[in-house]
Amino acid sequence: MIEKIIVITNNNISYDYFKNKYKVVFVEGSIMDVLIRVRDYIHKGHRLLTHPLMGSVKPNETPYKTVIISEYSNNTPDLQSIMYIENSIEVAQNLIKNKPQRNWPQSVLKDFAIIDFDLITNALNK
Repeated sequence: MIEKIIVITNNNISYDYFKNKYKVVFVEGSIMDVLIRVRDYIHKGHRLLTHPLMGSVKPNETPYKTVIISEYSNNTPDLQSIMYIENSIEVAQNLIKNKPQRNWPQSVLKDFAIIDFDLITNALNK
């Protein structure tokens, strides 16, 4: 990736891997907390570089989310990025409301963290 980026995540695996390569914002919280933090950056003029709901794991299934945004902000919100993050928040809220996340065992949580990490590293390597 040529552009400088910010990694926003609540996944310790992603944080540990990226913290010495990029600016990383670690969010103590849920997927919704990550999406809201991403939205806050987008409203300040950063752009989405990965789709907030990429992959086939639904927000009500996994507790982990890693999203890449531009480090550069031109202080003018990117309308396409706003549309994507707002739609992603709405979809996540509806899925979580209709079918809340289960209490997964630690082994399954680790698998979800690895899946999230794999998705974001593959997106960066494209």
